Amino acid sequence: MFKRLLSLFGRKPVDLDGPQYGALPYTIVDGHLVVLLVTSRGRGKWIFPKGRLMEGKTPWETAAIEAWEEAGVEGEIETTPIGRYYLPVTPERPRPVEVEIFPMLVTGQREDWKESGQRHRHWAVLPEARRLITHEGLADVAVALGQREAKAGRVSEGLPSRTLPGLPQGAKA
Repeated sequence: MFKRLLSLFGRKPVDLDGPQYGALPYTIVDGHLVVLLVTSRGRGKWIFPKGRLMEGKTPWETAAIEAWEEAGVEGEIETTPIGRYYLPVTPERPRPVEVEIFPMLVTGQREDWKESGQRHRHWAVLPEARRLITHEGLADVAVALGQREAKAGRVSEGLPSRTLPGLPQGAKA
């Protein structure tokens, strides 16, 4: 048994966690970008849906499936990531993990979804999302999407002056 333990310590660690792929679910309401956040299962932090590459799927297909499972939304997923961030080192994760994020224009939302009992979701305008997100670099990805949409003339960069109507059914900003 002692020899077996020694042999385990000499092995190169296997990176089981990364890279990961996530969706940045969003919609545009009255000229304002609104993003969908979900809570992580472990610590309850506000994040975007993400996970490891699924066998036989592309990174963006994986991201879309994660959005469906973790947030109950579907939509038009882009095949080019808007950005990336790194999950920090924790006692459970000895190395940082890169996460690529793909924008997903939400076209439908369910009230019951696979992980609804494990997560909360929240639609937020960009300034609120920036306050809620604590993972370093993750808010920057949402800001990059906002800047891209503003440059294309699809959203304004100002704050909404009232509650935003027109979110997917059951959504609240």
